[in-house]
Amino acid sequence: MSAGRVRDALVTPGGLWREIRIVAETGSTNSDLADEARRGVAEGAVLAAEAQSAGRGRMGRSWVAPPAAALTFSVLLRPAEVPQARRGWVPLLAGVALALAVRQEAGVDARLKWPNDVQVNGAKLAGILAEQADDAIVVGAGVNVSTRRDELPVPGATSLALEGAAVTDRDRLLAAVLRELERWYLAWAGSAGDAAESGLAAQYRRLCATLGRQVAVSLPGGQTVTGEALEIDDMGRLVVGSPAGPVPVSAGDVMHVR
Repeated sequence: MSAGRVRDALVTPGGLWREIRIVAETGSTNSDLADEARRGVAEGAVLAAEAQSAGRGRMGRSWVAPPAAALTFSVLLRPAEVPQARRGWVPLLAGVALALAVRQEAGVDARLKWPNDVQVNGAKLAGILAEQADDAIVVGAGVNVSTRRDELPVPGATSLALEGAAVTDRDRLLAAVLRELERWYLAWAGSAGDAAESGLAAQYRRLCATLGRQVAVSLPGGQTVTGEALEIDDMGRLVVGSPAGPVPVSAGDVMHVR
């Protein structure tokens, strides 16, 4: 990957992105940027890595990929004008940006499984992890690009190459994702995190493969909520129509039952 190629396309006066770095290897791009956020680094830093030795996913899982086979990167955001209650939309916003970029550049029908897994034909193509670092939010993403089937970390995963994507150039994909992230983040932050006003909520619903499905949601405390995925509420939570009534879920593992 070439930092200069991406930087030339995206680092512009008045834009969100101010620094784009690509390293050969690190433990975790999210951890690196979180450390920088705590030291006061400004919003708009991007760090990508050819390989990660301690990559992390949601719910404390590890994230692994062969060197140079995936697009792995993190961004540092400081949505100072957004109330804390609305910041739960950040990972969903990242999912929208990633899915749109993949659809545009790679020509595959990318969909979102709540909250932000990017799927193609029901298989997981990419995952996103958003973490608080003092008053900043670090968002990391991992996209399987040229990964072979025998290199995929888990059953039910896929890659752009396996899906016959039109483009598997990681520089081009990174630039496309960052453009979409900038567009949606500035619109959302500019409306004080109002997902409806910024158009984010409507776009998320259009891309979401979870809504209308029967789901089983494993909650962090060990409980499971089952029922129809009814809605995404104004805080970005998934509302599940359980036998006991609607249940808003802010975090959990979703399984599409049918």
